[in-house]
Amino acid sequence: MSGPVSVLAIVLAGGEGKRLAPLTADRAKPAVPFGGNYRLVDFVLSNLVNAGFLHIVVLTQYKSHSLDRHISQAWRLSPVLGNYVAPVPAQMRRGPRWYLGSADAIYQNFNLLHDEQPEHVLVFGADHIYRMDPAQMLAEHEASGAEVTVAGIRVPRREARAFGIIDAGPDGSIRGFLEKPADPPGLPDDPGASLASMGNYIFRTSALVEAVSADAVCERSGHDVGRDIIPRLVAGGGARLYDFATNQVPGATERDRAYWRDVGTLDSYYDAHMDLISVHPVFNLYNSRWPIYSWRPPLPPAKFVFDEPGRRGHAVDSMVSAGVIVSGGTVRRSVLSPGVVVHTGAVVEDSVLLDGVEVGRGAVVRRAILDKQVRVPPGAKVGVDAEADRARFTVSPGGVVVLGKAQVVPLP
Repeated sequence: MSGPVSVLAIVLAGGEGKRLAPLTADRAKPAVPFGGNYRLVDFVLSNLVNAGFLHIVVLTQYKSHSLDRHISQAWRLSPVLGNYVAPVPAQMRRGPRWYLGSADAIYQNFNLLHDEQPEHVLVFGADHIYRMDPAQMLAEHEASGAEVTVAGIRVPRREARAFGIIDAGPDGSIRGFLEKPADPPGLPDDPGASLASMGNYIFRTSALVEAVSADAVCERSGHDVGRDIIPRLVAGGGARLYDFATNQVPGATERDRAYWRDVGTLDSYYDAHMDLISVHPVFNLYNSRWPIYSWRPPLPPAKFVFDEPGRRGHAVDSMVSAGVIVSGGTVRRSVLSPGVVVHTGAVVEDSVLLDGVEVGRGAVVRRAILDKQVRVPPGAKVGVDAEADRARFTVSPGGVVVLGKAQVVPLP
């Protein structure tokens, strides 16, 4: 086990991610690429591994092939030392049915707890962008003697209806927990903010087993950790808050300290990418003291070619991955993933291009997300004519144009 206290980490990665469609049309939400080199699941796994938690299972279900393959390729820990990151697909151990919810996913995999016999279980979500040292949260959890500790973060009240909302007392005990309330309560010292659950929990194993077992036979339950298990433990007086703002990550700056973003919608996914590319990024991928790990295929360095009037390959205020070729085109305020090609005269602005996208000569891409292998033919335009875009593509509420995997942009 990791450290002096026996701990098992369970990463819940079975989410369908409907609000991220079309990016989730062919993959589970935690497998969605992010930041050029990563997938969403890499952030929680990196946090756990950096903190020394090296017994990790990832519960998968929905369209999990690319996620399972990524974990198998990228997350090989030392078997000599007994460490592992293991994807665990739905196995129907409790009968011929898929998971009914996140709590049911844990219930159907009690064998993992029986095999490891941990004292505590970390249950973390797989689709948030953040850095965190969960060992600090575990230390508070142990010291308090709580049955469950819930990580919380302040969010604007207008956005709080998308989260579980925590009502915590001055001593850190959780007095109430509301899952996605229509009218979230404000905080006593800041009525414009609410205290949201980050979806990260640490349970005393015995409390988790008892609560999930009772939930499994409750016909009224939705069998969800946040909606059903946490309120059950709150009612019993066994739940405490961990304030994410107190977490100290090595190498963090004042600008990106305590950064956390739920990328559950297309607009939040887009905004999180824009957070990466400023001179002093809101979220700093360059913190080498707390690295975000992943796996990438062997690709050559990025290349920028042609330097003549009207045909100059360059990128500014952007992140450009390995294997990218900017061939006489212009890239501004964008994230280019491995293997992207931008041809002569093309303009890419304020956009996120995933692996293998090709932007043809003279094409324009503005304020868009293009999934893997999208082809933008010469002269085509994306993000220029709002009416035409809505007729052909997915457009987010914030006006971001989104194309699905391998989609070809039609010419006018």
